Amino acid sequence: MVEMVLDIADPKSGKTYHVKLDSTVLIGKRIGEEIIGDQIGLPGYKLKITGGTDRDGFPHHPGVHGMGKTRTILSGPPGFHPRKKGERRAKMVRGNIISEYTKQVNLKIVEYGEKSLEELLKREES
Repeated sequence: MVEMVLDIADPKSGKTYHVKLDSTVLIGKRIGEEIIGDQIGLPGYKLKITGGTDRDGFPHHPGVHGMGKTRTILSGPPGFHPRKKGERRAKMVRGNIISEYTKQVNLKIVEYGEKSLEELLKREES
């Protein structure tokens, strides 16, 4: 089993929930895809994958296709924050597909379920 950390952003409240998941459910999904919350224990919810990092801390980049790491020229986030206007730099990033090397996945709630997120996550922790 692959252990991942899910950071679930709630746009309504502005909170982010930190959840550990031992599963291979998200492997093969791309940044920008929507997933059904039932797969990760959040019935009724729909979530969108917005990014992530691998086990070495390299960010997933939506413009890089595939699962592997590659060195690419970036002019902005994610992976590079320019200090001067027009600055570009070659940086190491991982592709836009979640793999077994992914350690952390960022998700954003698109549709809400009947129960609140706090109720569902408290039940998991108990």
